[in-house]
Amino acid sequence: MILFRDVSKWYGSQAALRTLTFSVGPGEVVAVVGPNGSGKTTSLKAAAGLLRPTSGEVLLGKECLPAHLPGSRRAISFLPQRVTFPGALTGAEVVDFYGQLRSAPPGRGSQVLKLAALNGASGRMVSTYSGGMLQRLGLAVAALPEAEVLLLDEPTASLDAPGMQAMRRLIAAAREKGSAVLFTSHQLEDVKQLADRVVILVEGRLAAELSRPELETRLALGGTLRLELDRCPPEVLTRVSALAAAPEWDGRFLAVRGSPEERARVVEAVRGAGITLRALSSTEGGLETLYRELGVAS
Repeated sequence: MILFRDVSKWYGSQAALRTLTFSVGPGEVVAVVGPNGSGKTTSLKAAAGLLRPTSGEVLLGKECLPAHLPGSRRAISFLPQRVTFPGALTGAEVVDFYGQLRSAPPGRGSQVLKLAALNGASGRMVSTYSGGMLQRLGLAVAALPEAEVLLLDEPTASLDAPGMQAMRRLIAAAREKGSAVLFTSHQLEDVKQLADRVVILVEGRLAAELSRPELETRLALGGTLRLELDRCPPEVLTRVSALAAAPEWDGRFLAVRGSPEERARVVEAVRGAGITLRALSSTEGGLETLYRELGVAS
């Protein structure tokens, strides 16, 4: 498991994390999302024991050891956002080296190279690898120890299509074995496909903690409809107000926010009132919209 308990991290007068508390249970996959500078990477580094919180603690594994203690390192596998390996080594030699460091069982190297779709390129020098292949090699190394805790910082960045498939296999295998998985991401689709739960950080604070269905509901409600109309009489605006929250009319455009069903009812109401609809645009809610809402709310 992973437990953040009132974790704060300050750099002088600048707070990177503020009293952050949440947990990841065995067999659970949790995504940490947020705008740039919200504390995502800082939280992962705290869990990996790469930095000490100013206050609070991160506890890891079955024994709930503090993350900064050397003994807790045996419980984790950490994949940073950017990975580098010696270019003069082959992929198989890199995996063998890290396998010895992590006391991986015989044959484990071949398994992780296959998982990362690199078994056909394992004999090549790392210097010949593409960016996507390097990321996949990082995934193979992260998969070596079958750790209780798997920490992945922006793992889908620069991944090619085989790498995305490898990432899904890695997370599925970790979930099946009961590992606690914590990863950061900017990509909504990755979060929706991989995570059981989402932790949203805004300015270093825990702004929301949502299950995947809850996240999808919040995003759907954040969709925007924009209609260009020849007119919008007060009685029509009143009718629209009953269908969607806080409609805005500027004399040319009518803008409303709401679920796809609410937006469709607004279009029907406008057309039913005999108003000429000159143009229509509709956008689904995204993470940036949600961040703005939570930032104001916090």
